[in-house]
Amino acid sequence: MAQIDLDLAHAYRPNPQSDADYALLPLKMRFRDGGAYALLGPSGCGKTTMLNLVSGLVTPSHGTIQFDGKDVTRFSPQQRNIAQVFQFPVIYDTMTVAENLAFPLRNRHVSPDRISKRVGQIAEMLEISHQLNQRASGLTADAKQKISLGRGLVREDVSAVLFDEPLTVIDPHLKWQLRRKLKQIHRELKLTLIYVTHDQVEALTFAEEIVVMTRGRAVQTGSADALFENPRHTFVGHFIGSPGMNFLPASYLDGKIKIGDCLLTHGSETPGALLAQSGAFTVGIRPEYVELSQAVTVGAMPVQITRVQDVGTYWMLTGVVRTGPQMDEAIVRARLNAETAMPLVGDMVWFKLVGEHTRFYKNEEMIG
Repeated sequence: MAQIDLDLAHAYRPNPQSDADYALLPLKMRFRDGGAYALLGPSGCGKTTMLNLVSGLVTPSHGTIQFDGKDVTRFSPQQRNIAQVFQFPVIYDTMTVAENLAFPLRNRHVSPDRISKRVGQIAEMLEISHQLNQRASGLTADAKQKISLGRGLVREDVSAVLFDEPLTVIDPHLKWQLRRKLKQIHRELKLTLIYVTHDQVEALTFAEEIVVMTRGRAVQTGSADALFENPRHTFVGHFIGSPGMNFLPASYLDGKIKIGDCLLTHGSETPGALLAQSGAFTVGIRPEYVELSQAVTVGAMPVQITRVQDVGTYWMLTGVVRTGPQMDEAIVRARLNAETAMPLVGDMVWFKLVGEHTRFYKNEEMIG
């Protein structure tokens, strides 16, 4: 395994002049030896470019890549000793499952005894031991992708194993099982794993640390809990969570937070001095932390309910608030426990929007 350090940027076109010319904007990042990472973001955000830079399939247009302190920027994937699993199965149909799993080891002249032991270990982890003697040509797409995963994991000497959305073709139920299985495999084998996905559930299930990406930029790296509780960028608040964070335009006036025509008092946990210097800013709060409250409650404002959904274990309330003089409105969602007495569509209620879980943003970055 290896510690991987990136200090680079990448543009596919020559002489980039603006941010829009870069597939990956300048970044410094470290993947620690033995860590499990997910690169998470929408299509086109730069996550596959980053993976291909790490693997050696793409050479960065600017900067360097180091493995354990050694500059490997111009090294091929073979020289970097990388294993990669792609979105669609890469296996040999004419071989058996066992032969497919053994192929990367035979290419490196590993002893037959060691090959047999390692193939058996990986097959057992992926629950395909009963298929070892079957030819790959007769297997389902799900089974073939499990073999492809096994080929990526079978080598013990790799610097890292890279996954580029490997569960896309997998049945949804099996996908859940494999996510859990990959986490178990990581714990047992202590491999350095980097996993590309646009699915936040995959990232949150699999990774110890998640790199959230948008528009060619890595905007925050952290645990699932850190990304949920303290999104450092509005995109993280929007992308992590279902639904994502509520965002409301605001300003600071006479020691209070002004949203539309409402002046909201706040507690000492709010960075009032910083907000006073910020001019216009954005209030962010997750639906899980919005509370039904009384009109006199600190941090509360009136909201007109437009939708009430019974989701089984909780209720989802959707409402609108006035945010400007031209009848501008913003949507606010609250996720409430099933025992709460619910208002009706059209009711005017009070939501507590400013409290200890509220975050504040200027130019998409967190204030304070």
